[in-house]
Amino acid sequence: QLQLVESGGGLVQPGGSLRLSCAASGFTLQGYAIGWFRQAPGKEREAVSCIRRGDGYIYYADSVLGRFTISRDNAKNTVYLQMNNVKPEDTAVYFCAADEHLCSSAMDYWGKGTLVTVSS
Repeated sequence: QLQLVESGGGLVQPGGSLRLSCAASGFTLQGYAIGWFRQAPGKEREAVSCIRRGDGYIYYADSVLGRFTISRDNAKNTVYLQMNNVKPEDTAVYFCAADEHLCSSAMDYWGKGTLVTVSS
């Protein structure tokens, strides 16, 4: 069955770095749009970054542009989110998602999430 499993979350200090991983199984990630979303308490789920299928165009939310980097390792069927210079407002549950065609808030497949807490 198709699955996405996130890992790498945890506690990190402001200004620190963290690397999230999303391992895909049951399908080949290379043929899908793949992205990261996050949801903080009392907030709507928001898109963080996404790699568009086909042309590989990469979207970043304004709030993370210049600090976060999304990448993909096709051999490992895994996507990563490198988080640098993290801020307290980055605290959220981070989800990865995949879709056969589009980057959107209604992608077909979702992981269960991994919690990132930015605090001193």
